[in-house]
Amino acid sequence: MNYSALKVFFQGLSGNKGWKPMWREPEPKEEYDILIVGGGGHGLSTAYYLAKEFQEKKIAVLEKGWIGSGNIGRNTTIIRSNYLLKGNQPFYELSMKLWENLEQDFNYNAMISQRGIMNLFHNDPQRDAYTRRGNSMMISGAGAVMLNEKEVRRVAPFLDFDNARFPIKGALCQTRGGTVRHDAVAWGYARGADRLGVDIIQNCPVLNILVENDKCIGVETAKGTIKAKKIAICVAGSSSQVMNMAGLKLPIESHVLQAFVTEGLKPVLPGVITFGAGHFYVSQSDKGGLVFGGDIDGYNSYAQRGNLPTVEDVCEGGMAIMPMIGRSKLLRMWGGIMDMSMDGSPFIDKTKIEGLFFNGGWCYGGFKATPASGFCFAHLLSKGEPHETALEFRLDRFQRGAVIDEKGQGAQPNLH
Repeated sequence: MNYSALKVFFQGLSGNKGWKPMWREPEPKEEYDILIVGGGGHGLSTAYYLAKEFQEKKIAVLEKGWIGSGNIGRNTTIIRSNYLLKGNQPFYELSMKLWENLEQDFNYNAMISQRGIMNLFHNDPQRDAYTRRGNSMMISGAGAVMLNEKEVRRVAPFLDFDNARFPIKGALCQTRGGTVRHDAVAWGYARGADRLGVDIIQNCPVLNILVENDKCIGVETAKGTIKAKKIAICVAGSSSQVMNMAGLKLPIESHVLQAFVTEGLKPVLPGVITFGAGHFYVSQSDKGGLVFGGDIDGYNSYAQRGNLPTVEDVCEGGMAIMPMIGRSKLLRMWGGIMDMSMDGSPFIDKTKIEGLFFNGGWCYGGFKATPASGFCFAHLLSKGEPHETALEFRLDRFQRGAVIDEKGQGAQPNLH
């Protein structure tokens, strides 16, 4: 079923009785060409682009829970491509371009809102660093604008510009950045992939990865053994656990990243704002709630919940730049399990086991990378070679001394 304004109108007249399920509930087949483990944003986008752009057939996605139960539904919805290094900037700019046409592409309202993102700076060295970053963005076509204090005051007069410790001197702005409804992304990709013949199998945890003679031949699941020519793993915070089933160790740690939303308020934020002297980022949802987050919790965990000291730290960052946030009531909070790589950058690569591929290590950047991650992973699975924008995301880069150290914030708590 295609969606349109006309369809909504006529369904309203008929009591909304004609809507069909967004995707099927198939039973798994005995064998597939490509089997994707992980039904989050990255797994679903991979399946979608495999079927749509690379015309692959016999694809299945295995999800241990329900669609939208993982990190894709547990993030702060921000999209941006304001990166510096050549290993990152072209990739995230590809993702931004895919975001900009995504709703028309899969015929689903993901509530993409390019309201802009401002990264505040508080001293001259930071201004110079942001100028360099902005130049890198301009070279890649991402676009960047440096705002002085007066210009930031005009856009966000409620900020604490005269804070004695963190005076706001200006901001690096990407007007194409913004927010997207996170779970709608999962639903849109799932619906799009299903329409192209992909089997989406929910409540089907993988229990073991079958390897014979250094070749991956399939997986054991709660619904039986499923064979496949290629196995693609993209399970975010569970990456180390799943890859350990194949005897592989990853340079990844799992940490909790908390997110928060306040009660509904009148429109106040012009877009996304980030604190330059700490780790705090905030936007306002269409319902009026302020959606914000900060650092990971400083210990390893597989729990989708966080601790109180991190809550206090994040709120301190918010109070430092916009004291008025202290008057709002915290409505709810949640935690996602982050697959933190040692240099803060991801992996999209084949493994030393034939037929086994890995996508993970996204740290803080997983949601904004969803379209490009899926597209590049699909390219790797179909062509056998990495996409030109993901050439640096190799599993062996630490051995080669080719780290992509964008901010020096991987899984090390002392850097947060």
